[in-house]
Amino acid sequence: YKARLVAKGFLQKHGLDFNEVFAHVARLETIRLVVVIASYKGWPMHQLDVKSAFLNGPLEEEVYVKQPPGFEIKGQEEKVYKLKKALYGLKQAPR
Repeated sequence: YKARLVAKGFLQKHGLDFNEVFAHVARLETIRLVVVIASYKGWPMHQLDVKSAFLNGPLEEEVYVKQPPGFEIKGQEEKVYKLKKALYGLKQAPR
């Protein structure tokens, strides 16, 4: 079985739960320029995508999550987990 947990990032407050939500991406003009130069010079071009790239970065802030309803450990219903890496839905995920 597979499962995907999603954090309620919409509940996070700027300055308290996170400070920055910026993802580095190339501008479209830069990509076009590189494609033009590569075409002119006859260079081969390749494209790639890193699966779940946003989820592989370490978190700078401490983030804790509760157990999802229906999946609590019996006798430990109030237990929370500290995240080591980003989780879907977090404001920090796209960094």
